[in-house]
Amino acid sequence: MPLGCDALETITKSCDNNIGGIRKIWLNDQENVTSPTAVAGLISTLVASPDYTEFEINRNTGNYTEDTAVDLINGSSFVTQTITLMFNRREAAKSEAINILASGQRYLSAIILDANEKYWYFEDLQLTATGEGSGTARADGSKYSVTLLSEANFLASEITAAAVAAVTP
Repeated sequence: MPLGCDALETITKSCDNNIGGIRKIWLNDQENVTSPTAVAGLISTLVASPDYTEFEINRNTGNYTEDTAVDLINGSSFVTQTITLMFNRREAAKSEAINILASGQRYLSAIILDANEKYWYFEDLQLTATGEGSGTARADGSKYSVTLLSEANFLASEITAAAVAAVTP
């Protein structure tokens, strides 16, 4: 084992059901969030003032991906974290909320509840793209797509439900 590296840990096969998608997402300005306290990769304490703001999305309209890039020559690595959200029905209030998310290229923090009932904590996200529009057919509906992006040192951390409850209304 290289000097300064952690020992390998096992990964066991789970017997639990595994489903995809985002159920809920909360966002806050990164500067409003105090560094989380984590033990063995699980965040148990988080402080935010003001509390996180919930952004409601419909089922099967949001996801996140985490792609690790390792440069063996330079010895660098990072994780590109991408959160994609869809907000149905275009209207002024949603346009304004999206404009505020993007203003000043602010850094955001996110807490995500996934479809497996796990909470995940993301840091230093920025809104990098919006899209969509009116749709073509009546069944298409109008919508906004929003992409948040971070280049982090590590994969997102799991966070306890109690820590989430402490910073969400």
